[in-house]
Amino acid sequence: MSRLSEAQQQAVSHRDGPMLVLAGPGSGKTLVLTLRVRYLTEVCHINPGEILVITFTKAAAREMRGRYLHMTGEENTKVSFGTFHAVFFQILKLAYGYRAEHILRDEERYHFLRDAILRQKLEPENEAELISSISSEISRVKNERPDLKAYKAVSCNSQIFLAIFNEYDNRLRRSGKIDFDDMLGYCYELLKERADILKAWQRKFRYILVDEFQDINQLQYDIVRMLAAPENNLFIVGDDDQSIYRFRGSKPQIMLHFEEDYPAAKRVLLDTNYRCTGSIVEGAGKVIACNKERFPKNIRAEKEQGPPILTHHFKNQEEEYACILEKIRAWKERGGSYGDIAVLFRTNTQPRKLTEELISEGIPFRMRDSLPNLYDHWIVKDIFAYLHMAKGSLKRSDFLQIMNRPKRYLGRECLESEEISWEALLTWYDDKPWVCERIEKLRKDLKLAGRLTPSGALHYIRHIINYEEYLKEYAEYRGRNQEELLQILDELEELAKNFSTLAAWEEHIDRVREEMARQAKEREQNPDSVSLSTMHSSKGLEYRIVFIIDANEGITPHRRTVFEEDMEEERRLFYVAMTRAKELLYIFSVKKLYGKKAERSRFVEELLDE
Repeated sequence: MSRLSEAQQQAVSHRDGPMLVLAGPGSGKTLVLTLRVRYLTEVCHINPGEILVITFTKAAAREMRGRYLHMTGEENTKVSFGTFHAVFFQILKLAYGYRAEHILRDEERYHFLRDAILRQKLEPENEAELISSISSEISRVKNERPDLKAYKAVSCNSQIFLAIFNEYDNRLRRSGKIDFDDMLGYCYELLKERADILKAWQRKFRYILVDEFQDINQLQYDIVRMLAAPENNLFIVGDDDQSIYRFRGSKPQIMLHFEEDYPAAKRVLLDTNYRCTGSIVEGAGKVIACNKERFPKNIRAEKEQGPPILTHHFKNQEEEYACILEKIRAWKERGGSYGDIAVLFRTNTQPRKLTEELISEGIPFRMRDSLPNLYDHWIVKDIFAYLHMAKGSLKRSDFLQIMNRPKRYLGRECLESEEISWEALLTWYDDKPWVCERIEKLRKDLKLAGRLTPSGALHYIRHIINYEEYLKEYAEYRGRNQEELLQILDELEELAKNFSTLAAWEEHIDRVREEMARQAKEREQNPDSVSLSTMHSSKGLEYRIVFIIDANEGITPHRRTVFEEDMEEERRLFYVAMTRAKELLYIFSVKKLYGKKAERSRFVEELLDE
């Protein structure tokens, strides 16, 4: 205890009643939680079986349990360490006899949703993308419990969403399965309806500690409140400035209003950052202070001031990446480790070009997120089908991909063999001269595009064949952000400039695909590699050197940011990224992105504003 700061000692030695612990980045919250459990058992002589520590991930629960056992020298403990889902499933298991096989697996969920979508006769351009967005929305609905009669869906038409939701839910019941969201909903209903069961669990868990409380959603909070009553020995630890999962239903407002729900709650601020240098703590504090809905804090650094945060506004991404590679090489030459370095970005599509550069330079790296292959995107598949046909392909599969993008009113029934015949198509539609005009125009356009370089052909497909207009109409119909779809074309057009022929481009694609697969295998055995991570996935991690790339408006904050609460979440995400750096922080932006003018992020302006 003597090595702890005064604030840490206050938190650890709190005995009964509710307590709110505001734990800034690098403030030793895990140490505080494990020491508090030890304090309760060894000093206050609380029965270990009456203590529950709730985390958000299995890894965090394992780490905390391991730390506690190491600290106490015990081989086992009756203290319960677990995730929300693990704890709630335990309650359901004893009440209803559920077993592990009753939990819906990811692949089963996918097939259930796919079948429900097919019944609605939807023909999505990207089935996996639609299933993913509907799946996320179903989770949100189950956790937030809105009135479904008045609910306005975002993933598809509201009436269709409701039908898919009901079909999916009914199938769960018929198969005797529950999904992860049901664990929360069923647990809430059980404890609400069965006072005897609730009382038994309240006696079982007299002391409840919750880690990363800023990530809690309303349903989780409601259940925890029921379990903690009537003694309310609820010890919550978190940082409202690091609440970045609103898309999963978490709300920083729950933490901000905790003291309204528990007027007797004590509050302590862990105000010392033991991770970052003074300049990083000051810079990050300056940015996050621009948020209005937050607990005011004055975080100080334990470390010395260190070098200033380095920002640079490059001409384009080529210059930005060249600088990153140069600094990585220089660090390694000075005896540093690749594992000391992280490159952070807002979305998992950003580092595609950077990964190619790292491969070319032979610099090992590891992705903390899956990197979607640009060439697997349905829009890119459309473009390559056009390019193949422009070079003379008559494959039915290529023609099917593009025949109604944009709309030409052609039906699949006109394609009777594995290769198309333009004459046969014209004969099929000879009673519809306006359709024949479209067929002739497509044939002529493909011939013209076939004479161009890949970059020129792509430009022709976008603007003369009007594929871009088709995308805009698709975005409006599906309620998608058209800028996101058009950016796929921008990125593809930028890549196309590097190749004089389609064959050379496709050869390069195959080479990169093979190299990515080979390096992925090697990276599993090589811990000394540069980390590439989204800002979301970097939370909870730390590195000696951090590069934040493409700090531009439209990327961070994301272009989908509309309301002030969205902007505050984007700023919190940027703050999380900044505070991953222990010693050196580089924040890079570009003046041009995919050939278009780009503005530096407002968060960088806030950092630099004197």
